[in-house]
Amino acid sequence: MKKVCMVVTDGFEEIEAVGTFAILRRGGVTVDVYSLLDKDATGRFGLTCTKLLPFSGLNAAQYDVLVLPGGPQYKALEASSAVQALIKQFMDAGKTVAAICAGPTLLGHAGYLKGRRYTCFTAMNEDFGGTYCEDYAVKDGNIISGKSAAATIDFAFLVLEDAASKEAADKTKKEIYYKGN
Repeated sequence: MKKVCMVVTDGFEEIEAVGTFAILRRGGVTVDVYSLLDKDATGRFGLTCTKLLPFSGLNAAQYDVLVLPGGPQYKALEASSAVQALIKQFMDAGKTVAAICAGPTLLGHAGYLKGRRYTCFTAMNEDFGGTYCEDYAVKDGNIISGKSAAATIDFAFLVLEDAASKEAADKTKKEIYYKGN
């Protein structure tokens, strides 16, 4: 089973972060949540997450999957050279990078979506050199992208399949009475 790290900072989209975290944990996956601020982070709607791990201590070699929730935080994540370096480490190693809503734009601006199928928050889609899809969640190679907050469950299940297995995802879907894809 793969180990997952998630990066948040002030302005993260709560449903995307917490929903993805919960589905991965239900599926038995270890998920460590790091704060870019090295302290508590408050989501766009006021939910404050505490006891987050300090981003300054994140060792990419310990993880197989990187999750980047969206929300207004994407601006701070994109402006961070340390986050950009982390994404590059995962991409260069062929590890999974999963981003949802505004998150995939970080990958697009860095050139990682060229020639790939992807999705993101529709209003934020630019010409990233790939094929934009209207699907809620898309996997192309080592990149998993999600469309929006409403797509969190589909996105999280794709990440769970990647981090654990299709069987783990199917079992978790059954446990929560999920009838989607």
